[in-house]
Amino acid sequence: MEFRSDNVAGVAEEIMAAIAAANMDTASAYGDDEITQALDLAYSNLFETSVRVFPVLTGTVANALSASLLSPPWGAVLAEAESHIYQDECGAPEFFTGGAKIIPLLSRGGKIPPQELRHRLAIGGQGFVHASQPSAFSLTQSSESGAVYTPEEVAELAAIAKESGLGVHMDGARFANALAALNTENQSTSPADITWRAGVDVLSFGATKNGALGAEAVILFRTDLAEEMSFRHKRAGQLASKMRYISTQLAAYIEDGLWLRLADHANRLCGALAQGLGAISGVVINSYGGTNELFVELPGEMVIALRQEGFKFYDWPETIPAVAGRRCTIRLVTRHDMTKSEVEGLITAVKRLAV
Repeated sequence: MEFRSDNVAGVAEEIMAAIAAANMDTASAYGDDEITQALDLAYSNLFETSVRVFPVLTGTVANALSASLLSPPWGAVLAEAESHIYQDECGAPEFFTGGAKIIPLLSRGGKIPPQELRHRLAIGGQGFVHASQPSAFSLTQSSESGAVYTPEEVAELAAIAKESGLGVHMDGARFANALAALNTENQSTSPADITWRAGVDVLSFGATKNGALGAEAVILFRTDLAEEMSFRHKRAGQLASKMRYISTQLAAYIEDGLWLRLADHANRLCGALAQGLGAISGVVINSYGGTNELFVELPGEMVIALRQEGFKFYDWPETIPAVAGRRCTIRLVTRHDMTKSEVEGLITAVKRLAV
């Protein structure tokens, strides 16, 4: 009955086993252990190009450090208005960049339209000494509303940004869910297709939401940034003394396709939830992009009743609580460790309350 977030999920068995295995012996500290040292090669193979991997503890610091690599203190980072880097990092990107400004971009259907990026760049004041200089562009994959950018969409946005000299960052907190959604019976998309091949320079790679205990990474496709990143990584308090416990999660996460299996499971459950709820009178699917997030509009009375029955989820936006007498939007998130019966239980409850 837990649909608040994928952050509430437990740890995948394979990843917990990897943590236990890393605990069987001593190892060199501060990332000099064999597990951490092997990450660059493992992820280079995954992305089909040479990358540098910097393990970190949270998505906030991954985004903030990424921004600091691409924007000077007098710069500006252009990002979607609902993105974490703009709304949910408590000023961390501004802090780690030394004062860069985050400029919000409007979205349509959960994604930034190319014309919006072009417009913002056109009025951005490049070269004008009184304006923060557009320096980086950040997009979220999948987006905050669960929408997924295709490789072509990423490439078009990245090309527009680079025409104006901006670096390109991708917030991939739910990167696995996005990639799993892009891979269907009729379509095959690789990690490379939606990152460096499409023009992405730096990726905040998420694992915690999808089975890890607590592990994210900053992945550099521009390896020339690695030396600077090593110092920023340390200065941000992310060079953990027992780094192997973070790194082993990242290693186990991608081994034998585990990360995509976990994400695909969550996505499929969300698809079943969308199909089931969408068939109920009075229920409107506001947003569903094929990942593990679903935004649903319901009568306020039904939302309140579901909570009274023990179902947990967030009002959306969270600042607008559900009340009787008006229709309300809620966010439902499925998880890698969720069962089909949990989804069926929610559908059954909504059907009963809709009568």
